[in-house]
Amino acid sequence: MEKPKISVLFVCMGNICRSPTGEGVFQHYVEHNGYADQFQIDSAGTIAYHTGEPADARMREAAKKRGYQLKSLARKVTEQDINTFDLIVAMDTDNLIELESLAGGSQQYLRLLGTFIEGYSDNDNAPSVPDPYYGGVAGFEQVLDMIESACPMMMSYCLELLNKK
Repeated sequence: MEKPKISVLFVCMGNICRSPTGEGVFQHYVEHNGYADQFQIDSAGTIAYHTGEPADARMREAAKKRGYQLKSLARKVTEQDINTFDLIVAMDTDNLIELESLAGGSQQYLRLLGTFIEGYSDNDNAPSVPDPYYGGVAGFEQVLDMIESACPMMMSYCLELLNKK
């Protein structure tokens, strides 16, 4: 019998900077902690503009320097995603609003990444992950910092969900 899995989807606007980084960093984190077989991790964007493209080269380079590989290709979030993923992690408030619209309103499984950073617990006060696309190198590093800091609490949350399955 196959072990149950917990499914996590990271979402930003174009699926070329923040959400593929969330996917790659969190995948690395769960593998490093011995839970890879219990997770399904993916990413998507709220727009389809970059569909089929790899992550932004600047984001891939910043991630590579920290030992992460960003292998996914951009895709648009679907209604099926909304109905099947156990946890959908929005990178900012605008994308959370788009996801809530697709889901028919606020849902417990729709969370800002910032809710998994120490000191924050709900979508109302959690920080957004800033979009680094039009900025310099520091913006890509900030994305990585925020995602890395959210991984421990996010994994704990997911393992609690998994135990309820």
